[in-house]
Amino acid sequence: MAPRLRIGLTGGIASGKSTVARRFTELGVPVIDADESARVVVAPGQPGLDAVAKAFGSTVLTSKGELNRRALRDLIFSAPASRRRLESILHPLIRAEMEHRAAAATGPYLVLAIPLLLEGGTQDRVDRILVVDASEEAQVQRVMSRDGGSEDQARAILAAQIGREERIKAADDVLRNLGSLEELRRSVDALHSKYLRLAGVAPMPI
Repeated sequence: MAPRLRIGLTGGIASGKSTVARRFTELGVPVIDADESARVVVAPGQPGLDAVAKAFGSTVLTSKGELNRRALRDLIFSAPASRRRLESILHPLIRAEMEHRAAAATGPYLVLAIPLLLEGGTQDRVDRILVVDASEEAQVQRVMSRDGGSEDQARAILAAQIGREERIKAADDVLRNLGSLEELRRSVDALHSKYLRLAGVAPMPI
């Protein structure tokens, strides 16, 4: 039976979305990840990679013909028009890949992990919006630690996303990633029980 309830998991960069998605997976919930689907559609030999190279030139490819993600990221964040062009190429492909995976998933509900769910105006794809929230300073430090970039680059990425307050306002559920990892995991567990009830399934003890 295809899952009936769709949860859209989103949040700012480095807010803790991956940790939340991982916990849902541990609980047996199908998680369809937009970033994973994005990697699939730009793999060597895929039409998405060919379209990106045609639009932005060979500088966005490595010597092995793979996508040079750092070069592409630097390009699109320095030129908003380039970002919009990239999105027009890849978003339809990513959406189709995610829908293919969602159709094959089973269980009472599934999670669609979409970082730009609100920015892309695609809330119609889900029944509920779950936002992972963290302070801007925490996000900046995590981005710098993870990607090795500068503070200016990290803040530019945050500036390109929807504002924190606007994101929370759009949410049906909010997970505040302001404490320990264990606290965040317990919050996910509580939401899991809630979503099972919304899907018409009695929660099992965790």
